[in-house]
Order: sequence, then structure tokens, then C-alpha cells
Amino acid sequence: MSAKTTKTAGGESFTASLPILPLRNSVLFPGLVMPLVIGREKTLRLLDVVSGKDEPIGVLTQKDKDTHDPNPEDLFQIGTTARILRVVREREQGVDIVVQGIQRFHVNRFVQTAPFLSASVTLIPEEDKRDVETEALMRNLKAVTTEVLQLIPEMPSSASEMVDQVDSPNRLVYLIASNLPITTEEKMQVLGMTNVPDAMRMTLKILHHHLEVLRVTQKINTEVKGELNKSQREYVLRQQLKAIQKELGELEDDGDVLDELQEKLTKANLPDEVRKVADKELRRLRSIQPSSPEYTVARTYLDWICDLPWSKGTVDNLDVAHARQVLDEDHYDLDKIKKRILEYLAVSKLRNNLKGPILCLVGPPGVGKTSLGHSVARALGRKFVHVSLGGVRDEAEIRGHRRTYIGALPGKIIQSLKRAESRNPVFMMDEIDKLGRDWRGDPTSALLEVLDPEQNHSFMDHYLDVPFDLSQILFITTANVTDTIPPPLLDRMEVLELPGYTPEEKIAIARQHLLPKQIKEHGLDVTHMDIPDRMLHYVVDHYTREAGVRNLERNVASVCRGVAVKVVEGTWKQQPITEELVGEFLGPEQFQPEIVERTECAGIATGLAWTATGGEILFVEASRMQGKGRLKLTGHLGDVMKESAQIALSFLQSNASVFGLSDKSFEQSDIHIHVPAGAIPKDGPSAGVTMFAALFSLMAGRRTRSDTAMTGEITLRGLVLPVGGIKNKVLAAQRGGVKRVVMPERNRKDLVEIPEQVRREMEFVFVRRMDEFLQHVIDLRPGESLFPELPAEAASRVRTGEEGEDEPEATAARRQVPEDSPPRPSV
Repeated sequence: MSAKTTKTAGGESFTASLPILPLRNSVLFPGLVMPLVIGREKTLRLLDVVSGKDEPIGVLTQKDKDTHDPNPEDLFQIGTTARILRVVREREQGVDIVVQGIQRFHVNRFVQTAPFLSASVTLIPEEDKRDVETEALMRNLKAVTTEVLQLIPEMPSSASEMVDQVDSPNRLVYLIASNLPITTEEKMQVLGMTNVPDAMRMTLKILHHHLEVLRVTQKINTEVKGELNKSQREYVLRQQLKAIQKELGELEDDGDVLDELQEKLTKANLPDEVRKVADKELRRLRSIQPSSPEYTVARTYLDWICDLPWSKGTVDNLDVAHARQVLDEDHYDLDKIKKRILEYLAVSKLRNNLKGPILCLVGPPGVGKTSLGHSVARALGRKFVHVSLGGVRDEAEIRGHRRTYIGALPGKIIQSLKRAESRNPVFMMDEIDKLGRDWRGDPTSALLEVLDPEQNHSFMDHYLDVPFDLSQILFITTANVTDTIPPPLLDRMEVLELPGYTPEEKIAIARQHLLPKQIKEHGLDVTHMDIPDRMLHYVVDHYTREAGVRNLERNVASVCRGVAVKVVEGTWKQQPITEELVGEFLGPEQFQPEIVERTECAGIATGLAWTATGGEILFVEASRMQGKGRLKLTGHLGDVMKESAQIALSFLQSNASVFGLSDKSFEQSDIHIHVPAGAIPKDGPSAGVTMFAALFSLMAGRRTRSDTAMTGEITLRGLVLPVGGIKNKVLAAQRGGVKRVVMPERNRKDLVEIPEQVRREMEFVFVRRMDEFLQHVIDLRPGESLFPELPAEAASRVRTGEEGEDEPEATAARRQVPEDSPPRPSV
């Protein structure tokens, strides 16, 4: 079909209709060649009309690609004139043609819809503007296009060269826009823009967006490829390793391993509930690839199930005589603990399946709490397990970690039972009073189930997640004090106290246990070491001051080392150890009796304290200066101890005339009470009588007795109330050279806990009121009475292990027995 044109100011216009070829999903740009497949009826008719004629056609893009027979309103109004370069009719349905875009046009109106579309159009002239802005935009377009082409691996290398050779701005925009994977609407926007710089900017914006997408895509592909390469490399290495192991005969078939695991589970004699869980986990394991991390987790879990002593245990030796012999061989004294173990054996012999007791051994360091566990296990014929709880802050240390965590393991309880290979060992938990707590949990709460005989038959470890019976275990815990143990946990344990040793007991322990052990460890024999008892006594008195025997053992070891050096040098002659040799081996004396020196002047009294390491001697010093009746307290004292000082001063001041003191002496004086050593915190009510004695000694100018120590709580009515820790305090007094101890009458019952030898060597004074108390602590001349007006029988009630008269029931009912303040040393 021919077309006549006329030239106008705006370009050329066709005077006749132009055949329209609709495109489904593409846009034809001027200057570009595009292959098309023609198959619709109207398009085939158009092709029949224009074939063989060198006439242009119009190409318009459909708005909706799914429209099969588009109408004029279904087409965009901007298109491109085209020339048909080639027609190939080899298809059964449709024709292949090649068209080339010539120039853009705008549809004025459609003049025909059948047998094909035709329209009157206006050509859009192409601007060829060349300025600095256009040149800059062209360079940017070429640079970004080259970078995009480099990120597309399937693009040929000649594509970048073709872009560089384009010198027309319009052609460059059309070339880039036609090859970008953008939407048809975006391509039509580029085609419809008449301003060249605007078209270039829009194309550049689309290019930058596409470049960022390509960069992110390449990064993702690189990461995925790296992971795949790593996995493939590991797979190849595993296959090579399997081949090498197979050649060496070291490779176990996975099926054989699982069959062996099945056999171990059968032999483990698991409880029914545990058996169900283990079988389920084994079936799951068979379906997992050995190279999977889940395989290792499941395999490790089943190994733990197999290795635990579900039914394996030791048979108790219920011979009471044998147990008594073993306990006596290993430990001196400790009769209360030995008695409890023998009771357990006797009851177990009469009744089968007796639940194991849960004992808590409380005492100062070095008295043999931990070593006692070994002896109990040897006496019973059981395995021994030791776990130190000092500093444990994580609940998972007790209950284990859940299997969801990497590297999860059972807790200390299950791990120890696996090592012991017995379900009924002697299980010692050391330093239970030093458990901590933080954000990871509270281990003491986890122990509530472990140490409860009513619950521990089905203990649930987080890792196993199946119940394990702990009821046959004999649990022994150790602690220095019970104050830091939570009451619910302490209530589940049977507390047995191990007080300190007397000097005679220490000498016996050194003779029977420490000395033979150190002689053997230092390569000596009994002919080299001849230490008389008096030398052991000398070492105990002047080189140690402790409730236990650890420092004594260290000093004995030092003497052995000194003798070993002389034996090796050839200068040792068989001789008894003397004070001179002890001084040579151990250095100068560490402790000297100081009570006489400390109480030479008025205002000082000797008290007794009880700490986590045993009993201690405590001095209370009082001084006064001119002032206004104020009281000053130093020595790191707790609130209870400060209140005791206030009570002592108030009682003394309110009864000044009875004690022969002037009221003005209190009003015109400031009093200062100090308790050495100042760096150690102290608290408790039992220093009340000591503070009262120091204050009376200060105000009356009378010294206290240097051979006397005292303990007791006082009241504003002048009563002396009972206190705790009597045995440890008395032993501390004996170690310090004290001969007399003054204590409350109601503590007379506590004398039965004190060793008989100590009761024979020391004098004990029991008092009810402060007036009779002063009669026994102030240094008096022979026959002198501090308060002559008081009856002699009221002023003197001195007994040595004899029973006195009980207080009236009404008086006893009004009085409560206080306990010393837990956190600090009790005085």
C-alpha cells in the first residue's frame, strides 16, 4: 500500500493509512532488527497485502499480552515504522519474518480494523543534539552498560565493543533499552520520550538499578557456591578417608556399628521407660546419614544410655565389726560419725533395699571430712565418687545441658556415676556451703531433688531426659558452716558436726597417721625419725593454732624434709628430734601465750569466739577519756555485737551504786571499746559478758583474771543467757592456755560434748546473773569478795562437770536460747 507524504514544520505526515502490526510482549525501537513469528489471522492478511512491496508498516505494542485480537484501544499510541526484511513460510502454523525499525510515530486515528488494522500516523523526528551534557550522559551510559555486561556471564565479549562503537545518543538509548530485562511499560516510556537527555537519564537510572540487582545476585551466588564447594570437598575427603580405612581394615560398617549399639542396649538391662526412649532414638539414628551432625548427637546420646549403671552395683559389706575396724584404722576419734555409719549398716542388714542416708559433715577445715568419705566407702565395700561444688554457679553443672545445645553433656551427678560404673556408690559432694548462684541458675535448687530421699528415685537430667534412680546412693556432703546453705536444702540432710581436735588428739593423729605417711613420702624410715610426744606437743603449741591438722601435717613434712637433707649430706646421726632441730627446720616459734600479757592492765577481758575455722580467743579492750558519756565501738563489729556493748554499758551504768561506781564517772567520760583484729568482721551476742567484764574492769580499776575466758549473752536485767559453739570455744581456750572458762548455767548440758581429758584439765564456772559472774572473772586476792554483801552460796557456784540446780520453769520459759549470727564469726 502506497502512502503520500507532505512536509510540514513538525516533520512528515502520511496522507494515507499505514498498516499496523500488533506486538504481544516486546517493543521495536528505531534502527534495531527484530525477528517475529506471525500467526494471528489479521496479521497474516496484512502480510499477504504488503509482501513483495517495499512499503513500510507500523508496529504497535499491546497493553495486554494475553489479548488475542486487539482493538485500537488495546494498543499503545506510540510505535515504530518498520521495513520487512525477510519472510520465511516454513512453519505449519505461522510465518517467520524479520523487521527493522525505522522511525517513531504517533497514531492520529485508526482508519481500519478489518481485514487488518491501519491508522493515520504522524512521524516523530529524531533529535541529534550534541553538547557537553549529552556527551557526559553517553559516557556514563557506556561505562555502566559495560559493567552490567561484565556481570552477565552468558553475554559475549563483543557486546561491550558494540556499545562503544555507537555514536548516536538515540541509537545508544534504543540499543540499551531493547536489551535490558525491564517491563514493557518502562520500554514504552523510553520510546515515547522526545527529549534525548531525559531519555538518557531514565535509561541510566534503569541501568543502575539493574547493576545493583546483578551485584547482589553475584554475591549470593558466590556464597552459595562457596558453601557447595566446601560441602563437596568434605564429602570427597570423607570418601577418601573411608577408602583408606577400608584398605587398612579399620573401617566399621555403619550397619555393624548400629547392631553393636543395639546389642549394648539389650545388655544394659534398661528400665522400661528408658528402653522405649532408647529404641525410638535408635530407629531415628538408622534413618540419618552418618555424615549428618544429627548422627553424632544421637550416637553420643545412645552411648551415654548404654554406659550408665542402670542395674550394676556393688554388694554392701554388712559386717559391722569390719566396718568399725576400717573406720578406726583410718581416723582417730570422730565417734559420732562412726556411730551413724554403723547404725546404717545394722539397719541395712535387718532390712533390704534401705535408702541411702544423706549426711552433711560440718566442721572447720582439716578435721578429716573429705577423707572420711574414702573410709566409709572402704568400710561398705562401695565405689567412691568425689565432686567438688566450691564455686559452682551454673545449674547445668548439676542437671546437665539440653541436647539442643552444641557440645551438651550430662551434669556432674550422671558423669560421676558413669565413671564409677555403679548405681550405689558413696557420693561425696565437697564444699556444699560454697555453691554460688547467678543468671545461669541456682545449683542449690537443683540439689533439692538430688538430696531428697522422696524424689531422687526418679532424678531427671536435662541431657538424658529420662529418670535415673539415685535412692541407693549414700550421699555425704561437707561444709565449714551451715549458715550459707539454704534452709530447704539443709532440711534434707542429716547434719553431723565435726569439732576441732584437742592437742592430745592432734598428737595421737600425728603419731598414728601423719608421721608414718610423711616418713614414707619422703623416703625415710622409722630409724631416721624419732620424734618424742613432747616435741609433737611443742610443735602443736608453738607452730600451729588451728582446729584441724593440716598445718600440723605441713610442719611434720618440713621436719621430714630437713632430716632428708641431712641424711643425703651424710651429717645426720640417729637422734631424737629436739627443740633446737625443730627451730632449725621450722624457724622461730609462730605462737606464744599472750593472755597474761594482754590482761596486765584494767579494761581488758578475754572472750571466746566461734568461726567457720573453729574456735578462737577474742580480746575486748576498753578505754575511757574525758567527755560527755558517749560510747565508741571499733573492730569491724556487727549490729548484734554493737547492741551487746550498749546493753553492757546500760546495765553497768544503771547499777553503778550496786557495783560501787560513781554515776558522775559515766557522765563525764567517753568510753571506747575495741575488739582486735579490726580487719576481721565479728558479730553475735555471746561477747556480751566479755564486754561487761571489760567495762567493769575499766571503771573499777580492777584487772580480769589472766587464766579465765568467758562467753555468754547478757540482758538489761543482768541475766546471763546461753550461747552456741561451746565445744569449739572450749577447745580454743585450751589451745590458748586458758585454765578456766565462765559460761551460762544453761550451757552446762554442753559439757558432755567436750572430751573427758579437757574436762579434767580445765575448770568450768556456770553463772546465772552478772553479779555472780563478776566474782569469777575479776582478779581477787585470796579470800577477797568483790561484793561482800552477797551470800557466799550466790557468789560462788563453781563446778567441774557437776550438775547444778535448774532455774525455775517460769524463768526458763521467759528466756529464749539465741543462736549466734550466721554470716560473721560468732563471739
